[in-house]
Amino acid sequence: MTSGDVIVIGAGIIGAACAWRLAKRGLQVTLIDDSQPGATAAGMGHLVCMDDDPAELTLSAWSLRLWHELTPQLPDDCAWRGCGTLWLAENDADMAVAHEKQRRMAARQTRSGLQTAAQVAQREPLLRTGLAGGLWVPDDSIVYAPNAARWFIADAGERLTHLHDSARAIEEPVVLLHSGKRVQAAAIVVACGLGANTLLEENWLRAKKGQLAITDRNSPPVHHQLVELGYGASAHAGGTSVAFNVQPRPTGQLLIGSSREFDNTDRALDLPLLGTMLARARHFLPSIADLTIIRCWSGYRAASLDGNPLIGPHPSRRGVWLALGHEGLGVTTAPATAHLLAAQLLEEPSPVAPDAWLPARLFPEEATA
Repeated sequence: MTSGDVIVIGAGIIGAACAWRLAKRGLQVTLIDDSQPGATAAGMGHLVCMDDDPAELTLSAWSLRLWHELTPQLPDDCAWRGCGTLWLAENDADMAVAHEKQRRMAARQTRSGLQTAAQVAQREPLLRTGLAGGLWVPDDSIVYAPNAARWFIADAGERLTHLHDSARAIEEPVVLLHSGKRVQAAAIVVACGLGANTLLEENWLRAKKGQLAITDRNSPPVHHQLVELGYGASAHAGGTSVAFNVQPRPTGQLLIGSSREFDNTDRALDLPLLGTMLARARHFLPSIADLTIIRCWSGYRAASLDGNPLIGPHPSRRGVWLALGHEGLGVTTAPATAHLLAAQLLEEPSPVAPDAWLPARLFPEEATA
């Protein structure tokens, strides 16, 4: 049996960031990595300030500031680019949303600027005519998340032991691995996305399937991450939905999203839904119709029951900690999640109170069991 201070289960961007932060704080960390692609490998890598919920805004704004402290250290293969986000308004109602979004962001010291239709067209000439304007958020950015996760693991140094294995069961303080090994620690952090439901034998999360497409390298230039201002309503709606979301990649490709389906765990592409998503992209960016799509894929966001992440101690299992349920904001909020979790685990103060993300909020009766 091997032992240490902390076991982190899951080596996606959330688990890798948590392991990195805990190792940097001086703990001996064992990272359990099943080497299977998850949400980190499937997503867009958009580092974005989202404000659809006060807790979401607090966590994403704080985390973006932490990312900006980290980006000078990231190697080139992390493909970080400070492209900003241009939120697009189709009509006056969308512009009202833009005004409110700007107000909320300003309250969290996040820069943004309202854009007229002419300013939007000047920033992105390929957009269709007739838009009402938009909102520019200059400090948003993009990153290639799988390599960023690898960097967190490598930069953690000798205090991190990286095991390529998978967790079969938790019998705190022991984690049983599929290889037959047993690892033990005073704290066990569960950061394995949707796999946590099976591992814990508890229903903390719902699958939220999404699909993406990417063009070839000869795409015409797009300068910002482009998102329609109806994205928030689409993202938080029940059922199936699509919204316009296009990202310029450093390779000269365009990454096109996005779609959402709750509780669908079928890996196969939904071609009609994919067609609807691409049609929405053409609605805003007509030249997409002339581009070659070279690959399409699906992935799963892990959504909590109330839409906010679970960051903190398990309400009834001593020594078990959760870092789960980030849905589509795992890459954005990874550094803040790691900071918040480490502060709780080490009983240290944090610049942000953890209450909004404590797992016990969903099952308060378990917290006193």
